[in-house]
Amino acid sequence: MAENNEVALVGLAGKVALITGGGAGIGRSIAESFAAFGAKIAVIEIDAARAEAVRGALEAAGVEALVVAGDADNVDTVNAAMAKIEAKFGKLDILVNNVGDFLKMGGPFGNSTEDQWDALYRVNLRNMFVVTRASIPLLRKAGGGSIINVSTIEAFRGIPKLTVYGAFKAAITGFTQSLAVELGPDHIRVNAIAPETTNTEQVKATPRVPPANKDYVKHFFPIGRFGEPEDCAGAAIFLASDILSGWVSGTTIHVDGGALAAGAWLQLPDGGWTHLPIIDRDGYAPPKSQ
Repeated sequence: MAENNEVALVGLAGKVALITGGGAGIGRSIAESFAAFGAKIAVIEIDAARAEAVRGALEAAGVEALVVAGDADNVDTVNAAMAKIEAKFGKLDILVNNVGDFLKMGGPFGNSTEDQWDALYRVNLRNMFVVTRASIPLLRKAGGGSIINVSTIEAFRGIPKLTVYGAFKAAITGFTQSLAVELGPDHIRVNAIAPETTNTEQVKATPRVPPANKDYVKHFFPIGRFGEPEDCAGAAIFLASDILSGWVSGTTIHVDGGALAAGAWLQLPDGGWTHLPIIDRDGYAPPKSQ
């Protein structure tokens, strides 16, 4: 638990937060960070082992928590979870829509299939619709609250061979902005977080970079490293708090180490900068033998 003065400053104590995909990675970091500031936590997690792991961690920390093992895309599962939240907590103050994945479906768009489109839609956008719709009555019952949608920096730039994934992530921006306008009169704020490459169970970025290529990372990210789940948790704390962000709605925080702002600009080993195409391979791939 954070210090008492920090808890008061953030204003999450006693709030009820639901995090989808909260069993690992960014979702779990957000859940545990909210709990550290006194929030009560509900989690929907599709992976049963991860659901049990986060349940045990929250209970061990003395957090009042509810963990539902199930699919955030399933309407019956989500409606049942909302009923359990209402029965246990009586309200909902914060929703974090964290579920998303590219499902290893990279490749040319011309070779993609309708089944792939549908699968990417369900995991990256439809579940957000399902959970958000079900949460609105409880958020209204609380007198307002905060919805936080976890997107990706790829929603704001092109991503080759993941075109459908990028399209659904870009749609989160429109969903966030439109819903912010619609729910504003109910005192419900709606924002998004767009992370760059972050070390999670899905993406283990740092270990993939060979030692010989480790300097590539600091040249690509102005801040000089990949993201960590705690980086997104910090942004989520800000957006969840009416004290810190009570007049912030309809916007996206880019949690990207400055990568989007840099665009094509890369830092050279001598400290200079270039936007010329001098990189000859993927930084994850080891150098070619001479």
